[in-house]
Amino acid sequence: MFNWVKTAMLMAAITALFVVIGGVIGGSKGMMLALIIALGMNFFSYWFSDKLVLRMYNAQEVDETTAPQFYRMVRELAARAQLPMPRVYLINEDAPNAFATGRNPEHAAVAATTGILRVLSDREMRGVMAHELAHVKHRDILISTISATMAGAISALANFAMFFGGRDDEGRPSNPIASILVAILAPIAGALIQMAISRAREFEADRGGAEISGDPQALASALEKIHAYATGVPFPTAEANPATAQMMIMNPLSGGGIANLFSTHPATEERVARLMEMARTGRI
Repeated sequence: MFNWVKTAMLMAAITALFVVIGGVIGGSKGMMLALIIALGMNFFSYWFSDKLVLRMYNAQEVDETTAPQFYRMVRELAARAQLPMPRVYLINEDAPNAFATGRNPEHAAVAATTGILRVLSDREMRGVMAHELAHVKHRDILISTISATMAGAISALANFAMFFGGRDDEGRPSNPIASILVAILAPIAGALIQMAISRAREFEADRGGAEISGDPQALASALEKIHAYATGVPFPTAEANPATAQMMIMNPLSGGGIANLFSTHPATEERVARLMEMARTGRI
């Protein structure tokens, strides 16, 4: 129930951002048009955003024939988590990463890059997929997929405001400074919404994944290895669609400096420390 409340709050916040930007661009008419667009996008995001994200990454669905070991691993973990079997996808990218998507456990999908399958051992890979299934079990997947889709739309609308400026109700150009401020602040606001949601969510998925797999050390080892490899391997699709970064088990973006202020993932060292503490105390 709590995640449904978070999802509703996210949709309301993003709708409000759309309306504000619409007002800057076109006055009251722009606000009304932005409201209609936002409501339409909320509907689209709920029903279709998972398909959009999977298509964005050119993810290919696999089964027990095409990827037997990986598919059986996911099936075994889903059974341990008492979840319906999700759809399973592979992404032909060298960067090691994985994510889960969908609107609920009955309509879920998990995806992993071919790079992560090469880098990790079977034991470590079990930890990663258990983490993703924990997102499914906690019903995080709807809010992460919606936020990824809508944050990208906010950035696009903000760029429109910056390039075309705003107009008042009579069609006269309004304050260009306001347009620039909206164009700058709207994507930041969207990033803050994502950041507030996803950091706590990652810790919970780490804990839940350790419980599903029964092996917190495997996930800790996987996170360290992914972190070491990911820094040197580009992920072009993620770089081109940064709003989807918060869906991944590890931040796939190469940006540093001020970009780190809006990182959607906790520090790897802290995640590993918490998992090793679980292993040490036996709290699984």
